[in-house]
Amino acid sequence: MEVMPSLPRIRRQRAHVAGVEVTPRSPVSELDARDLIWVHVTAPDAETATHLAERFGWHPLDVEDILSKRQRPKVDDYPDYLFAVFHFPWFDKAIQRLNAAELDIVVGTDYLVTMPNVELLPVTRLFNRCAEDEDFREQLFSRGTGRLLYEVLDDLFDYCFPILDKIAHKLDTIEDDIHEVRSEELVRDISNVKQEIISYRKIIKPQRPTLRVLERAVERFLPQDLELYFDDIVDASERIWDLLDNYKEVVEALEDTNESLIAHRHNDVLRVLTVFSAVLLPLTFLASIFGMNVLYPGEGTHEAFWVILGVMVAIGGGLLGFFRWKRWL
Repeated sequence: MEVMPSLPRIRRQRAHVAGVEVTPRSPVSELDARDLIWVHVTAPDAETATHLAERFGWHPLDVEDILSKRQRPKVDDYPDYLFAVFHFPWFDKAIQRLNAAELDIVVGTDYLVTMPNVELLPVTRLFNRCAEDEDFREQLFSRGTGRLLYEVLDDLFDYCFPILDKIAHKLDTIEDDIHEVRSEELVRDISNVKQEIISYRKIIKPQRPTLRVLERAVERFLPQDLELYFDDIVDASERIWDLLDNYKEVVEALEDTNESLIAHRHNDVLRVLTVFSAVLLPLTFLASIFGMNVLYPGEGTHEAFWVILGVMVAIGGGLLGFFRWKRWL
């Protein structure tokens, strides 16, 4: 395939290895071995995407999809190559929550181009390992672009499971604290975990049918003995979705339990306040009668004071005893 000499690269200190050309600080990094090229670009701009399209012969619509910030997961099958868009969970520090990182992939018979819109560590680590380990690179590149694509996606889906483990740990912590910590303090924790699960589901759900399309479309880039490899990717996606479904049910159950505990505690408070009101109401009524500016038997005597006080104590004690007998206290 013809290589255009005008491909933009920033010429700095380059590491030259036999069959390898790496530009660490350049927006475009490239490896080649066994007549296979891997180009890796993080957040390509319009100029870089256009040059790559001219170099490898991509359709202009693919350049628009690469530059688009709201592209859904999909697979476009062309006669000479495949263009695929995938989303993976990524912790966005700007908003302090999970967000979707987009990975645009173009795979041809002798090249693979990976273009994430943000740095995806699994892809970066695999690329660096291929650059540093010549034997590993030769072994991996000798199996074709389909196998290289599988390794990229396999590392990315493996990277998804530790995020799920963190969510599971948060759910376990909430479950342990739900009867020990004040329920009002757990509302924010439950809300944060629920938001993470919702964000994760929004990322994975539209990608499931895309992977099945990719599994069928990528067969022409795979040797016969490697066709089952992409079943593993589909299975990983289904396992992630099953776990998210399970976590969704767990967090909803924890939320319902926490709300029930809050309602129960509020009911306890209202019950105590109601008992106080019920006890004080007849005492207040009695005190208001004898507090009127009228004459009544025994007015101005010590005996009347003690009689009224005794009646009030008897009424209050009787009401408390009645509430205790009814088990309202």
